[in-house]
Amino acid sequence: MKRWYGKLLGMVAGALLFRPNPLFGALAGLLIGHAFDRDWFKLGRENPYRVFNLASDASDAEVDQAYRRLISQYHPDKMAGVAPELREQAEKKASQINAAYDRIKALRKR
Repeated sequence: MKRWYGKLLGMVAGALLFRPNPLFGALAGLLIGHAFDRDWFKLGRENPYRVFNLASDASDAEVDQAYRRLISQYHPDKMAGVAPELREQAEKKASQINAAYDRIKALRKR
């Protein structure tokens, strides 16, 4: 999703706030707006659909299919004979997948 309105609002707000030098203010606002558009700050909200590479309007069947595909790939039991570092990474990824799936199910229940 490409957002653009943060850049525009940041540029206008920056130009208005830095009236002695509106060009500098517009540039600073543009950079801050770009950071918000790209979600660099995360603002405490993580999109659980991003873990599955799905849009938020995906059906329940698509979510379930993506969950099963990813959890079968990253399940720690499948990483029995690999290096401990890889097993630890797989455990972290599996916990992220499970947390995202639980979050989606909770959101859809409402």
